[in-house]
Amino acid sequence: MSIVLGANQYGKAEVRVVKVTRDDPRHEIEDLSVTSQLRGDFAAAHLTGDNRHVVPTDTQKNTVFAFARDGIGSPEEFLLRLADHFTGSFEWVTGGRWTAESYAWHRIHVDGDPHDHAFVRVGQETRTAVVVADGGERHVLGGLHGLTLLKTTGSGFEGYPKDRYTTLPETRDRILATDVATRWRYLPGADVDYNAVYADVKRILLEEFTRRYSAALQTTMFELGTAVLEAHDEIAEMRFSLPNKHHFAVDLAPFGLDNPNEVFYAADRPYGLIEAQITREGIDPADAAWEGATAFC
Repeated sequence: MSIVLGANQYGKAEVRVVKVTRDDPRHEIEDLSVTSQLRGDFAAAHLTGDNRHVVPTDTQKNTVFAFARDGIGSPEEFLLRLADHFTGSFEWVTGGRWTAESYAWHRIHVDGDPHDHAFVRVGQETRTAVVVADGGERHVLGGLHGLTLLKTTGSGFEGYPKDRYTTLPETRDRILATDVATRWRYLPGADVDYNAVYADVKRILLEEFTRRYSAALQTTMFELGTAVLEAHDEIAEMRFSLPNKHHFAVDLAPFGLDNPNEVFYAADRPYGLIEAQITREGIDPADAAWEGATAFC
């Protein structure tokens, strides 16, 4: 049986680039961690050590910094520029995967006024972007992770099957908490203001989490995705990964105290993990986009 080279990619991971725009005394800051990975005809490097097609990972890093000189804009637009550069500059580079995490900074207020050049890091969530190039096709994914949400009531869990190992009591009043991780795929060719869409998707996620009683985290997940897709025709589908951050009421009876659903133990593990794809009916799948959304293996 012969041994052959399969799919492969390579590049520079987690290039941290901070761009400060100083056009006037009021500065702007953009902060990204960018990964660039190329796909194409690299067989000779793997099989014979011939590096004539290997664009150095250091060159990829330097390109990120050079492109930042002209401004970043949205992470999605920045990654598209990188994709077009590498596939257009080297004929053997047929595609690739470019990802970014975007870190938000807000101005520090001094005596009630926003400062021109002092910032505080915002820690609610991390914005993500992925661009996958496959020949002339471009797949763009927006997303976020680490958006921690909690509501103290308006959630329950009932009607589930029980067997000899079931100890969880049913409830109609529990804490519901999760760390939202989601990506959404833009329809090909859509004219998108990526920054505006990102801000509105986050708004919808926050508002829809509060709107109605949650019979299960699965129900809430589907409602979140549905609300985003109904509001944004340019988004084809969403994928979610939601951990159920369990809060268990503490038994205070041994101390002679009651607990009217007020004192909880926040368990970090194990936890439920709920994942799903929410899509428009009839939309063509884009396997290449999602295969590129995660690491190679």
